[in-house]
Amino acid sequence: MKKTILSTLFALFLLPLMAQKKLFTLDDLIPGGSTYYAHSYPENKHLTWWGDVCIELGADRCLYANKDLDANNTGAILNTLTLENINRILSSNGRKTVDHLFNASFPYPDHPYVFIDRGREKTLVDWVNQTVIWTINLTPDTNNEDWNKTSRSLAYTINHNLYVATADGNTHTVSTDGCTDLVYGESVHRDEFGIEKGTFWNPDGTLLAFYKMDQSMVSKYPQVNIILPFNTPDGESRCAQTDPDPYPMAGETSHKVYVGIFNPQTDKTLYLNTGDPTDRYFTNIAWSPDGTKLYLIELNRDQNHGSLDEYDAATGEKIRTLFTEDNPKYFEPRTPIQFLPWNKDQFIYLTRRDGYNHIYLYNKSGKCLKQLTSGNFEVMDILGFNREQQTILYTSNEQDPLQKNVFSVNMKGKRSLLGNDTGWHNATLSESGNFFIDNYSSPLIARRIDLVSTLNPKPSTINSQLSTLNYFSAPDPWAAYEVPTIQVGTLKAADGVTDLYYRLILPTHFDPAKKYPAVVYVYGGPHAHNIDATRNWGARGWDIWMAQQGYVMFCLDNRGSENRGLDFEQATFRHLGVEEMKDQLKGVEYLKSLPYVDTDRLGVHGWSFGGFMTTSLMTTYPEVFKVGVAGGPVIDWRFYEVMYGERYMDTPQTNPEGYEETSLLRKAKNLKGRLLVIYGGNDPVCVPQHTLSFMRACIDADTYPDLFTYPGDGHNMMGTDRVHLHHVITRYFEDHLKH
Repeated sequence: MKKTILSTLFALFLLPLMAQKKLFTLDDLIPGGSTYYAHSYPENKHLTWWGDVCIELGADRCLYANKDLDANNTGAILNTLTLENINRILSSNGRKTVDHLFNASFPYPDHPYVFIDRGREKTLVDWVNQTVIWTINLTPDTNNEDWNKTSRSLAYTINHNLYVATADGNTHTVSTDGCTDLVYGESVHRDEFGIEKGTFWNPDGTLLAFYKMDQSMVSKYPQVNIILPFNTPDGESRCAQTDPDPYPMAGETSHKVYVGIFNPQTDKTLYLNTGDPTDRYFTNIAWSPDGTKLYLIELNRDQNHGSLDEYDAATGEKIRTLFTEDNPKYFEPRTPIQFLPWNKDQFIYLTRRDGYNHIYLYNKSGKCLKQLTSGNFEVMDILGFNREQQTILYTSNEQDPLQKNVFSVNMKGKRSLLGNDTGWHNATLSESGNFFIDNYSSPLIARRIDLVSTLNPKPSTINSQLSTLNYFSAPDPWAAYEVPTIQVGTLKAADGVTDLYYRLILPTHFDPAKKYPAVVYVYGGPHAHNIDATRNWGARGWDIWMAQQGYVMFCLDNRGSENRGLDFEQATFRHLGVEEMKDQLKGVEYLKSLPYVDTDRLGVHGWSFGGFMTTSLMTTYPEVFKVGVAGGPVIDWRFYEVMYGERYMDTPQTNPEGYEETSLLRKAKNLKGRLLVIYGGNDPVCVPQHTLSFMRACIDADTYPDLFTYPGDGHNMMGTDRVHLHHVITRYFEDHLKH
């Protein structure tokens, strides 16, 4: 794949042939649609690892995926791993039966134990000896479950309180004062900095680190829950109820976070002596291999200075700061340190200190020993380690900015590509790291699953001749449909230097002699992109639907989006939307240069940051777009939350000009075209205040947007609401842009 111009993906079909093919419905194309999984979602296989044994999970049995090699007679053992057998064992031990085995897992490589997770009931079964090894029943209000396979202890929360169930059947109460204002064992800092959970077991499961978040000082956003009359019990009010949500807006008081350590053996909790947590972020929690020390990265509120700190798990006292990191704009740590399995005195650390996200090797004293990866590409994920080869397995876009491929790097910094060299790869490592399941797609591949050896160039034990074995190739679910032509290429950003990738979708039954309306789909914000080397170049189902309705669909990943390095992302610092719009207008210039695009019928649509961009474009360049649909938009960054907003904008106090420049409230007077704003009635991300304040500003300015809300929905519409949403969006363009 070339980095300059990427050619047309789908060739146009002959019209007689096209006439024989089916047309899509929105239910076919939108997740939540009644026919989506039957007609759009590529067939998949549920594969997992039992040590280095690859197992396909099925409805009624588990199959030995790498069955050509059976040195340990694993295939024979798996013959008894059937739904019938598992349910027989569960029933005989007084447990509820299960309907399938798709959620089975195998935590112990040397034991025939299968972990059955059916939500509130979890059971560890020895399917060979027909016994239940461990089990637990949880209540319906249980959340945030975190099981340690070594100690077989389970951490979980109920109503913001934290509990630990140990293997001996005892339940330990870690907190009793949990509430909306005081939260234990849950994700903190509004899920920024790579935080996805609130509990962290040490390696042997004897100590539990956890977050405690005090939100009592944070302003409460007054979310409102509507109550439908037919759901109201007799004697209770039908009045809607407030549901206050602690929401720290930019420049305002934020929450305070503490890190605790609970010892189930002593029933004691201690807290790290981090000092006053005001205006500080604690993230990237990791344990030492021996479970006696805890590491975290502390970040200041400005997010331009961080330190990796080591704490004594027995006392909670800080031992030392291993190193610090600074950036004049912002520094965003998102990955905890990871110790090498073959050297407990060394760890790896991901940072963009040279401009791109790369792997660095450190010793336990905090001395940087080596930068293991380098170049103008981004390391995207650390997959794990190959202990035998002493290599690190990771994904990156080194092959191409639009791809994600699997690589290994050894301790000398030698990198090796593993598996197929095209497309977008999602890999799952085996226990030893010798193999991985490679589930991937490419522009021309709906789904392919390979079993890949990381021992290359040595012969693979998956296949004696090849390092890669194809296990499954899914048929194209769109083979029977009329699929429009999709093109991908590059154009220059507004700076005249940077290459930007775009995707262009031509109308079904495209006639170059005709003039078509065009819609720009935009996101444009950090931590996201729209164009990549996945199936159909990442085209959304709605894009395909609109092409079928006779629209040219265009999308551009502007500066500020992800996976292109720090300078690319930070180009938008302190003035979100400004450079992004300049880049999007370069895309519009390209659209206008196409002879088949009707320049008087240009539309724009986006959600979240894309909703902000849509509204910004409609009010900043009102002569360009005739119609826009903005979903869940940010309207004024002063209304957005502290962590994300201040990272990219600084505070309203330190950057008043930037906040004023990017506020859409003052631009409401500029609206000329037709603009539909859509929001979830209980959006906890871009709270309804954004949309409602814009409506008020438009009323005051005598401009006329349209409004649609989804009561009870959050930031995104899910299920059938999502299909309904795209009907609404389509109808607006059909009514106001089509003709």
